[in-house]
Amino acid sequence: MQEEISTRAYSAKDKKALLGEDVEIEHYTAETEEHDALTTLSEISEEYGQDLRNVGIEPSEKDRSGSFLQRDHSVVFSAVRYPGLEIMSTTDAVKKYDWLKEYLWKAIPVDTDKYTAEVALCQTHGYFIKVEAGSKVAMPVQSCLFITSDKIRQNVHNIVIAEENSELHIITGCSVSHSVSSALHLGVSEFYVKKGAKITFTMVHNWGDGIEIRPRTAVVIEDDGVFVSNYILATPVKSLQMFPIIYCKGRNARTSSQSILYATGNANIDIGSRVVLQGSGSKAEIISRVIVTDNAKVIARGDIYGEARDAKGHIECRGLVLSNTSEIDSIPVLKATRRDLDLSHEAAVGKIAEEEIHYLMARGLSEDEATSVIIRGFLNVDITGLPDALAKETKKMFDMSLEKVM
Repeated sequence: MQEEISTRAYSAKDKKALLGEDVEIEHYTAETEEHDALTTLSEISEEYGQDLRNVGIEPSEKDRSGSFLQRDHSVVFSAVRYPGLEIMSTTDAVKKYDWLKEYLWKAIPVDTDKYTAEVALCQTHGYFIKVEAGSKVAMPVQSCLFITSDKIRQNVHNIVIAEENSELHIITGCSVSHSVSSALHLGVSEFYVKKGAKITFTMVHNWGDGIEIRPRTAVVIEDDGVFVSNYILATPVKSLQMFPIIYCKGRNARTSSQSILYATGNANIDIGSRVVLQGSGSKAEIISRVIVTDNAKVIARGDIYGEARDAKGHIECRGLVLSNTSEIDSIPVLKATRRDLDLSHEAAVGKIAEEEIHYLMARGLSEDEATSVIIRGFLNVDITGLPDALAKETKKMFDMSLEKVM
């Protein structure tokens, strides 16, 4: 099996992605020093501690059911604090569990493009998270993929499995040290939501204006399964291209995807998601809020393919353009292959209404304060499907991210 994966990966080494600008992988080094493991997550140096907090990672592990921290190419911490939950390096998990090969590269073809091929041929860990059948992990798992070395490429493969009737909440923070001027992050993630299970996945990206990001994600949802995705990006990035694909394969499978982007500087972002409604009664919602300023450019995509009886899907994309040199392209796509389903979309791109600013200024706010209030309100998407504690945590992460650019 491994030989077949490698052969297919080699065949795609020069295969450009269908979307987004091309990245020269060879521009970044695969070599970096090994970092020592930590006994506790709180041992992380204060130099990096704030970088972790900025993406929702709590070094004290308070109110967390487990933690995973990868620094560059080294897994420096992994711990579980809840029965029925497993967290470890994907590399170690594949060695430990022979059955895991049945999941490896099943949701995402290894020859999708040169980025998936690179991860397969030169993998540097990634996280494996699994919750056993029937377990309800109330407190979130926290995982962080952290870059602290300049000009490296980080190639991770993540696998998450929620067994039948289980529940799992994950906060993932992808971050870079303030001392890093350029790097490449390649992240392949495969999620498997079994019958009656639920995964809530909240991701915060905290990169820099010299960082290039190419995630590749796919989700498979079985009967009555639920996958909720929340994504926040409010810090500079050089380029980002991500287009996760969610397969609602089972009957009444459901998914909700919510993205909040504040694009600044010279950021070049091509982002979106696709849902394939394959199970009868399956449902999908894709919501995005995008703000661009400076010279930033964002392509916001949303695709829903309806293939099953009584399937329902909705796309909502709203954007604000704050400068004459920034740009938003909103591209919703609906495809129906039968008549007994319901798909819809709405998209709007514009500017801040001056009457709104004048209204707030008339009540004592400065123009900058009024603009800040409007922007925060615009980006304030109701986070659905989260426990109260996790909803508050997500709101806190959003506020911390937005403070950096306001």
